[in-house]
Amino acid sequence: MAFRRRRGYSGSRRGGGLGGLKLRLIIGLAMVAFTMISYLAKSSVNPVTGESQRVGMSAESEVALGLQAIPEMVAQHGGLDPDDKSQQLVDSIGQELLDQLNTRIRKQGGTNPYRFEFHLLADSQTVNAFALPGGQVCITQALYGRLKTKGQLAGVIGHEIGHVIARHGAQRLAKQKLTQGLVGAVGVAGGGYDSARLAQAVGQMINMKYGRGDELESDKWGVRLMTWAGYDPRSMIGVMDILEEASGGGGSQPEMMSTHPKPANRRAYIEEVIESEFANGLPPNLQK
Repeated sequence: MAFRRRRGYSGSRRGGGLGGLKLRLIIGLAMVAFTMISYLAKSSVNPVTGESQRVGMSAESEVALGLQAIPEMVAQHGGLDPDDKSQQLVDSIGQELLDQLNTRIRKQGGTNPYRFEFHLLADSQTVNAFALPGGQVCITQALYGRLKTKGQLAGVIGHEIGHVIARHGAQRLAKQKLTQGLVGAVGVAGGGYDSARLAQAVGQMINMKYGRGDELESDKWGVRLMTWAGYDPRSMIGVMDILEEASGGGGSQPEMMSTHPKPANRRAYIEEVIESEFANGLPPNLQK
C-alpha cells in the first residue's frame, strides 16, 4: 500500500507524527512476530529423506496440488508430445529411478507418499524440465530432442524427482508467505512506498537464493538416483553443456539475480558430488 508523505509539519503536529511512527513500529513488530511464529510452526519431517523442514502443506496436499495444476501446465506447453515411443522411454527411465529410490526407502522402513507421473510436452521452443509438487514431472520436446544419451535423460528426470522428494515446492510456499509477511511489516513500519519497495526487492533476492540451493540439492539427488539405476552420473555434465548452449553461453545476467546457478558452476558442483557420494569410485558398467 502506498502512503502519501505529508510535508510542512508545524511544531504542533510534529509530536503527532512521532506518535504515528511509534504506532506503525508497534504494528510492524507485531506483524513480524506473528509471521515468524507462523513460519516456525510449519516444521515437519520429510517422509522420504527424514529431514526436518518448514513447509506450507502436507504431502497429500502436494499431490493434490500437482494433479490439479498439471492440465494447465501441459496446455501452456502445447499439449503432450504425440510421439508414443519417446513418451515410453521417458516413462521407462523415470520408473527405473523410482524403483531404486523406493527400494531404499522401504529398507529404511518408510514409504514414498508421492504419485509420480512423467510427461513429454510438445513444446519445441522452450528448453526446460520442471516438477510440480507431489510428483508431476515434465520435460519439453525442445530439451528432450537435444539430449544425446539415455544417461542424460536419466540425469534430467532424476534432478526433477529430487525437487519433489526434497519438497522444494512446499518449502518455497512457506518461505514466500514468510517474505510477504515481513515485507508487509516493513511497509507498515516505514510508512512509505519506498521502504516497502526496498523490502520487496530484498525479499525477492532471499527467495532467489533459496531457489539456487534447491537446484544444487536436486543435482545431488540426480547424481544419486541415476547412478543407483545404472546410469553414469557424468552424463549430467553433458546436460549442462546443452543448457549452456541453449542459453547462448549463459547470458549476461549476474548469477546472484538468477534462480538457477550457471551451468559452468553446476558442472563443478556435480563433479564434487560424484567424488563425495562415490569416494571409492563409481560402479562398473554404467550406461552413458
